[in-house]
Amino acid sequence: MKLNKKKELAARTFRIGKERIAFSRSRLEEIKEAITKQDIRELKKEGAILIKEKKGRKKIIRKKKKKGPGKIKIRVKKRKQEYVKITRKLREYTKNMKKQGMLSKDMEKDIRNKIRNRKFSSLSSLKEYIKNTGGLPDKKAANKK
Repeated sequence: MKLNKKKELAARTFRIGKERIAFSRSRLEEIKEAITKQDIRELKKEGAILIKEKKGRKKIIRKKKKKGPGKIKIRVKKRKQEYVKITRKLREYTKNMKKQGMLSKDMEKDIRNKIRNRKFSSLSSLKEYIKNTGGLPDKKAANKK
Protein backbone atom coordinates (compact mmCIF):
# COMPACT_ATOMS: atom_id res chain seq x y z
CA MET A 1 0.00 0.00 0.00
CA LYS A 2 1.62 3.25 -1.18
CA LEU A 3 0.86 6.32 0.86
CA ASN A 4 3.38 8.71 -0.73
CA LYS A 5 0.75 11.37 -1.50
CA LYS A 6 -0.55 11.20 2.09
CA LYS A 7 3.02 11.67 3.36
CA GLU A 8 3.44 14.71 1.09
CA LEU A 9 0.15 16.15 2.37
CA ALA A 10 1.23 15.62 5.97
CA ALA A 11 4.65 17.18 5.27
CA ARG A 12 2.99 20.29 3.80
CA THR A 13 0.52 20.47 6.69
CA PHE A 14 3.15 20.37 9.42
CA ARG A 15 5.86 22.12 7.35
CA ILE A 16 8.45 19.38 7.81
CA GLY A 17 10.27 16.91 5.57
CA LYS A 18 8.62 13.71 4.30
CA GLU A 19 11.28 11.54 5.96
CA ARG A 20 10.18 12.75 9.41
CA ILE A 21 6.62 11.46 9.00
CA ALA A 22 5.76 7.94 10.18
CA PHE A 23 2.37 6.24 9.94
CA SER A 24 1.01 3.83 12.53
CA ARG A 25 0.67 0.40 10.83
CA SER A 26 -2.53 -0.45 12.64
CA ARG A 27 -4.31 2.71 11.41
CA LEU A 28 -3.26 2.70 7.74
CA GLU A 29 -6.88 2.37 6.53
CA GLU A 30 -7.89 5.58 8.35
CA ILE A 31 -4.86 7.40 6.94
CA LYS A 32 -5.74 6.21 3.44
CA GLU A 33 -9.21 7.77 3.80
CA ALA A 34 -7.82 11.18 4.91
CA ILE A 35 -8.16 13.79 2.15
CA THR A 36 -7.82 17.25 3.72
CA LYS A 37 -5.21 18.90 5.87
CA GLN A 38 -7.74 18.97 8.71
CA ASP A 39 -8.09 15.17 8.50
CA ILE A 40 -4.30 14.87 8.75
CA ARG A 41 -4.21 17.16 11.82
CA GLU A 42 -6.88 15.07 13.57
CA LEU A 43 -5.01 11.84 12.82
CA LYS A 44 -1.89 13.35 14.36
CA LYS A 45 -3.82 14.28 17.52
CA GLU A 46 -5.16 10.72 17.75
CA GLY A 47 -1.64 9.30 17.30
CA ALA A 48 -2.07 7.66 13.90
CA ILE A 49 0.57 9.95 12.40
CA LEU A 50 3.87 10.32 14.24
CA ILE A 51 6.55 12.96 13.68
CA LYS A 52 10.13 11.81 14.18
CA GLU A 53 12.77 13.97 15.86
CA LYS A 54 15.29 15.88 13.81
CA LYS A 55 18.42 13.86 13.15
CA GLY A 56 20.90 16.72 13.32
CA ARG A 57 24.62 16.18 13.03
CA LYS A 58 27.60 15.99 15.31
CA LYS A 59 29.41 19.22 15.97
CA ILE A 60 32.96 19.08 14.73
CA ILE A 61 35.49 20.73 16.98
CA ARG A 62 37.77 22.62 14.62
CA LYS A 63 41.51 22.65 15.00
CA LYS A 64 43.20 25.97 15.50
CA LYS A 65 44.65 26.86 12.15
CA LYS A 66 47.77 28.74 11.25
CA LYS A 67 47.63 32.40 10.43
CA GLY A 68 45.60 32.90 7.30
CA PRO A 69 46.38 35.06 4.31
CA GLY A 70 44.61 38.05 5.85
CA LYS A 71 47.01 38.13 8.79
CA ILE A 72 50.05 37.86 6.53
CA LYS A 73 48.91 40.85 4.48
CA ILE A 74 48.70 43.00 7.62
CA ARG A 75 52.20 41.93 8.68
CA VAL A 76 53.68 42.73 5.26
CA LYS A 77 51.95 46.11 5.15
CA LYS A 78 53.43 47.07 8.53
CA ARG A 79 56.91 45.96 7.48
CA LYS A 80 56.66 47.96 4.26
CA GLN A 81 55.54 51.09 6.12
CA GLU A 82 58.56 50.83 8.41
CA TYR A 83 60.84 50.40 5.37
CA VAL A 84 59.34 53.46 3.64
CA LYS A 85 59.78 55.66 6.74
CA ILE A 86 63.41 54.78 7.33
CA THR A 87 64.29 54.94 3.60
CA ARG A 88 62.80 58.40 3.13
CA LYS A 89 64.60 59.68 6.23
CA LEU A 90 67.98 58.32 5.15
CA ARG A 91 67.65 59.48 1.53
CA GLU A 92 66.72 62.99 2.68
CA TYR A 93 69.79 63.06 4.94
CA THR A 94 72.16 61.92 2.18
CA LYS A 95 70.65 64.41 -0.26
CA ASN A 96 71.29 67.27 2.18
CA MET A 97 74.84 66.04 2.84
CA LYS A 98 75.56 66.03 -0.91
CA LYS A 99 74.12 69.55 -1.28
CA GLN A 100 76.43 70.77 1.49
CA GLY A 101 79.38 69.18 -0.31
CA MET A 102 80.19 66.65 2.41
CA LEU A 103 79.59 63.63 0.15
CA SER A 104 80.95 62.90 -3.30
CA LYS A 105 78.69 61.69 -6.10
CA ASP A 106 80.13 58.16 -5.94
CA MET A 107 79.80 58.03 -2.15
CA GLU A 108 76.17 59.18 -2.36
CA LYS A 109 75.38 56.54 -4.99
CA ASP A 110 76.99 53.84 -2.84
CA ILE A 111 75.04 54.95 0.24
CA ARG A 112 71.74 55.03 -1.69
CA ASN A 113 72.30 51.44 -2.82
CA LYS A 114 73.00 50.38 0.75
CA ILE A 115 69.86 52.17 1.94
CA ARG A 116 67.83 50.26 -0.65
CA ASN A 117 69.39 47.00 0.56
CA ARG A 118 68.46 47.89 4.17
CA LYS A 119 72.01 47.94 5.46
CA PHE A 120 71.19 50.83 7.81
CA SER A 121 68.64 50.32 10.54
CA SER A 122 68.57 53.96 11.61
CA LEU A 123 69.96 57.41 10.91
CA SER A 124 72.62 56.97 13.57
CA SER A 125 73.91 53.80 11.87
CA LEU A 126 74.14 55.74 8.58
CA LYS A 127 76.09 58.55 10.28
CA GLU A 128 78.43 56.00 11.83
CA TYR A 129 79.05 54.42 8.42
CA ILE A 130 79.76 57.79 6.78
CA LYS A 131 82.13 58.74 9.61
CA ASN A 132 84.04 55.44 9.34
CA THR A 133 84.39 55.70 5.55
CA GLY A 134 85.67 59.27 5.80
CA GLY A 135 82.77 61.05 4.20
CA LEU A 136 81.75 63.09 7.23
CA PRO A 137 84.16 64.95 9.51
CA ASP A 138 83.94 63.99 13.20
CA LYS A 139 82.40 66.84 15.26
CA LYS A 140 84.66 66.22 18.23
CA ALA A 141 87.76 66.38 16.06
CA ALA A 142 86.49 69.60 14.46
CA ASN A 143 85.92 71.12 17.92
CA LYS A 144 89.45 70.32 19.08
CA LYS A 145 91.06 72.25 16.18
